[in-house]
Amino acid sequence: MELTQIVQPGRQIIERYGPGGFRVSGVVYRGPVLVFPDRTIEWIGAAMTVAGLAPIVEHGPIVEHGGIELLLLGLGRHMQPVGAALRTVLKAAGIALEPMDTGAACRTYNLLIGEDRRVAAALLPV
Repeated sequence: MELTQIVQPGRQIIERYGPGGFRVSGVVYRGPVLVFPDRTIEWIGAAMTVAGLAPIVEHGPIVEHGGIELLLLGLGRHMQPVGAALRTVLKAAGIALEPMDTGAACRTYNLLIGEDRRVAAALLPV
């Protein structure tokens, strides 16, 4: 699906998502990704565990535009439970977690980044 929106320069925008991956700010990524306001990285292992989402906790506070306050978790086409340990670690880091399907996570991320919110997205392909 094609997504477009006007955002401030230097902000990552999710332009497209699909079964194979994502296009973020003109760059194609195959497989899962972690999208921060100022950069996108491959989500190695794509595990919904404390270790799998460590880059969010590690990078979240040092994002150029301010720390991350909200993590959108795009779980593919279907919802799945998120472990209590992961929620606890993110909460301790001051990061709220919102799990949803990947399409909704992409659209929500673009909307919130357009409002200059401190948001990141951990996305699994659909």
